[in-house]
Amino acid sequence: MATATKKDYYETLGVKKSASADEIRKAFRKLARKYHPDVNPGDKSAEEKFKALSEANDVLSDPKKRKIYDQVGFYSDNIDPATAEAYARAGAGTGGTGGFPGGFPGGAQPGGEGVHFDFGGFDFSDLGDSFGRGQRTRGGGSSNFRDIFSGIFGGGRGGAVAEEGPEPGTDLEYQVNVPFWTAIRGGVMRLNISRQDVCSNCHGQGFLEQPGKCPECIGTGQVTQTGGRMKFNVQCPRCHGTGKNITTCPTCQGEGTVPRTEPLEVRIKPGTRDGQRIRLAGKGNAGTHGAAAGDLYVIIRIEPHPVFRREGDDIYLTVPVSATEAALGAKIEVPTIDGRALLKIPPGTQPGQKLRLREKGVPSATKDGVRGDEIVEITVAVPMPRDERTKELLRELAKLNPEDPRTELWKKV
Repeated sequence: MATATKKDYYETLGVKKSASADEIRKAFRKLARKYHPDVNPGDKSAEEKFKALSEANDVLSDPKKRKIYDQVGFYSDNIDPATAEAYARAGAGTGGTGGFPGGFPGGAQPGGEGVHFDFGGFDFSDLGDSFGRGQRTRGGGSSNFRDIFSGIFGGGRGGAVAEEGPEPGTDLEYQVNVPFWTAIRGGVMRLNISRQDVCSNCHGQGFLEQPGKCPECIGTGQVTQTGGRMKFNVQCPRCHGTGKNITTCPTCQGEGTVPRTEPLEVRIKPGTRDGQRIRLAGKGNAGTHGAAAGDLYVIIRIEPHPVFRREGDDIYLTVPVSATEAALGAKIEVPTIDGRALLKIPPGTQPGQKLRLREKGVPSATKDGVRGDEIVEITVAVPMPRDERTKELLRELAKLNPEDPRTELWKKV
């Protein structure tokens, strides 16, 4: 049996196995400056040394890669953490030869290169059952010798083909422009929703069952795979271990779902606010293999109005008044979402002043019997004198009111 070419990354960087991340970083920087190709132009040995330093640093500076290296004795992108954990539990020595007589099989190197087997045609299917006896995986099956090998020497490729279980459907979001008055008074929006729906041909299973046994495994649910001289039994990729004669559904291509556009009515409650999300349970993408469908979230975007501006449940608008109305006070009619309403203008009202009409805003969508207010901002329309008589009256008014409106401004300068 061939033995692994061991690469001791700790020895390469000149640090202990208990070295901290900071110590590893400092050691690499020190050696990298010494062996960098720019410092040693044309020196092939220095270039190879720098590559080895970079490889060691890449693994040991990454906590996940370092853990796998410590458990298995080398690092490969094809080794997942769960496989390394199972391998370590199976009796591997930390950073050693993996608990196999004569060293780790195949001379495996980081990155998965150089994996060769010479097992003399042994069948490990029986050995795997005894090796993994008593150890259970999260899925309830045995964590056996065969699983560890298939994970380490190929990242799961060539190992058992796991049957895809039920997977819940994903949620959908649709943004809908709602007219101003529909959001206030309520109504129904009709939408066309594009979503993944359950395939009617296979009823979401992704396959069709025919009479007879699976032609590939002859009903056993398992087939034999070989890698070099090693062979082991794996789940049949055609029938997923069922032994039944099943074929991929031609309508959904095995997905169990098909794209579909369907009309949908969305009820808009009175008082619905801008940005509000309406959840429609089960109207998202369909799940696979009988799993529940996702939800549909309709996001409300309220269209603007030329007069009214809405903030929450309050309505804002700007109303002009004449100079005499602002000075003497008046009662004027202003528009509201319910029609006309009287607004009292106090004497001496200034431009920009805001007056409130209680409960003339939008009915709350969440609290029964609660309404917002209407906020009226006042602007003063200054008259344009069109004849001498008007000018004379304005001059007389100015004499009667000689106050300088900029007095307070000058005090603050």
